[in-house]
Amino acid sequence: MKLTILMGSPRKNGNTQALLKPFMEELDRQGVGYEFFWIYDLDVHGCMACRTCQQDWEHYSCAFDDDLRPIYESLLRSDAMVLATPIYGWYCPGPMKNVLDRLIYCMCMYYGKEKGPALWAGKKMYILSTCGYRPEKGAYVFEEGMKMYCRHCALEYGGMHTERDLGYNTVFMDEDKAQRARAFAARIAQG
Repeated sequence: MKLTILMGSPRKNGNTQALLKPFMEELDRQGVGYEFFWIYDLDVHGCMACRTCQQDWEHYSCAFDDDLRPIYESLLRSDAMVLATPIYGWYCPGPMKNVLDRLIYCMCMYYGKEKGPALWAGKKMYILSTCGYRPEKGAYVFEEGMKMYCRHCALEYGGMHTERDLGYNTVFMDEDKAQRARAFAARIAQG
């Protein structure tokens, strides 16, 4: 199995990175290969819905010459993607949303003169997230949005694991959270 991990946090030492660390260690232990992209380190413009990408169903084509192409290529090589993201205002941060918006058009050939295929049909999506509210209150909007995204894009939704931060005066990461992150990675490794 091979994964593409998209990290949507702006903070290199934040909660999402702390949760991602034991998750990735378990992937390594399980022998799962992955490519990792820290989205805040990349230059990915927001989609303009110009439909340049719809002109060629066999090759990457976009009006923007930016850093989306390596993500696109990684996703084509992968069996699944993991969205590792904090939840800000019930959704992922803007740079991750830019990536997700652009991928709808670049991967789904639905918007040209003819309706074509979803180039990533059958691949899985998983979410590893952090938020300040109980997950059922803080992360559910993003999860529901990604379920709809998967249905539209012919992806298989594989599930979400979310951990809550209780505030600035508390320690976020502990062994229980690390163990749950490892268990989620092990479940993904099993397919």
